[in-house]
Amino acid sequence: MERNGIGPTAGCGQPGFGVPDVVVVGAGAAGAVLAARLSEDADRRVLLLDAGPAPRSAHEFGTRLLDARLVPGAVSGQAQVALWPVRLTSQRPWMVPRGRVLGGSTTVNGGYFVRARREDFDRWAAAGNPAWAYDRVLPHLRALENDLDYGASPVHGGSGPVPVRRGGLDHPAATAFRSAASLLGYPEEPDKNDQAAPGFGPVPSNAVDGVRKNTALTYLGAEVRDRPNLRVLGESTVRRILFAAGRATGVLIEHDGRLLTLDAGTVVVSAGALGSAHLLLLSGIGPRADLERLGIPVVRDAPALGTRLSDHPQIALEWGNQDDWGEPRESWLGGCLHLRLPGGTGTPAGPGDAEILQSLVPMAGLVAGTTAVPGAALPFLVSVLTPRPTGVMRLRSADPLAPADIDLGYLGTAEDRRRMREAVRAAAALVETPPFTDRGPGLIEPGRAILEDDDALDAWIHGHLGTAQHTCGTVPMGPEGDPDAVVDQYGRVHGVRGLRVADTSILPDAPHRGPAATAVLIGELVADAIRRCLP
Repeated sequence: MERNGIGPTAGCGQPGFGVPDVVVVGAGAAGAVLAARLSEDADRRVLLLDAGPAPRSAHEFGTRLLDARLVPGAVSGQAQVALWPVRLTSQRPWMVPRGRVLGGSTTVNGGYFVRARREDFDRWAAAGNPAWAYDRVLPHLRALENDLDYGASPVHGGSGPVPVRRGGLDHPAATAFRSAASLLGYPEEPDKNDQAAPGFGPVPSNAVDGVRKNTALTYLGAEVRDRPNLRVLGESTVRRILFAAGRATGVLIEHDGRLLTLDAGTVVVSAGALGSAHLLLLSGIGPRADLERLGIPVVRDAPALGTRLSDHPQIALEWGNQDDWGEPRESWLGGCLHLRLPGGTGTPAGPGDAEILQSLVPMAGLVAGTTAVPGAALPFLVSVLTPRPTGVMRLRSADPLAPADIDLGYLGTAEDRRRMREAVRAAAALVETPPFTDRGPGLIEPGRAILEDDDALDAWIHGHLGTAQHTCGTVPMGPEGDPDAVVDQYGRVHGVRGLRVADTSILPDAPHRGPAATAVLIGELVADAIRRCLP
């Protein structure tokens, strides 16, 4: 085994780089941000590791990965995608894709870039994380974006790394969606990032002119990659975090078939909500009994690690025929409706606890990587967004190659099932309005008899259940002494020096919107805390 093999033979740049001040594990939505921001300080040496390849340019990524009309993570057999086996319910296995390439899941996801709601930030702040209050994170939200629709304002940024543009609603199917939402009394929501009342509107996206702008391109451009104090090392899988005397001292990686020990002043784990939790558990941080059962030396007894997983259940509700509506021009995304489900808590002007997201590409096209499937139906992706930590992630084995046991725990209560039924019924009502039915067939399934019968609809939902892939909460933040917390509000692991976590695993629960923009925010906030040495 070699130590600090980070010279040219390991692909990490020039010799003489020395021991990095910070090793960032994972170059995704948060990790790429951390590496870019931390390396702005010339006296800090930063090493960024990723298990997948590390392209330096859009050309090296290739057009298919960056085509905003496609969702690479939905396509089977992609080398840049890692699949995690999970259970949605006790009877429904699933495979969850995660990006395995520079940019992480921002390279293979749908480009949805919607901020969490004020209520989410303030809920997290009230749980002992005051730095997460909406008014305190807003400057970071503005700093990370270049809003190409609204420009710089008290709400939006106009010069940040991530370009944000809302898709046009001129596609016939999106126009029909807008008309149907209006007929049913839903308000317009032209800017889903300004915290206005939820309703129908275009989707903010980090895709511009049909090109997905991942964090590798937006934060790690050529001028950043060429910084003498930054090294980016792809094809490097971290097997374990190393410790001495209660402090993280480096990582053990596999690179080019060799095991390398890399020393570091600080280790920041940004491997995603599943990857980060898995690595911490393998390294001896987690519930003591589980670690001891597998023979893993306990570095820190952290009972909450992996026990408060949060995600959003999703159903694809198919309608119509793509032949009647046409292919997408620049993005697979159409319109989006956020709404408050009947019987939900809060006020009508609250965050909205359901999402109906329009795809302009059939499901068969999304999984095949093509924009058109003659004769195929178009889907609405219907999600219940209520923050609910229902899932559990545990190790099956101390072998790092063995998959973890992950149960998302969907639909486990009568209230969970009621919310999902009401979300499906709301989407069905939309496609049964004249803006849709006047142009072709409306809802494909479920039929009216199933929609009107709770038990029958529950069975149909279970047979069609999927996930929005909004995983959060596996390494939740909170003050030291909180039994539900593993890290503090800046990602520092309680009871372990020199170790932080920075990705959506630290959120106490999933927000009322997809978490991609929040993941980038986490990178900004944790990097700022490190640079300012915040207590």
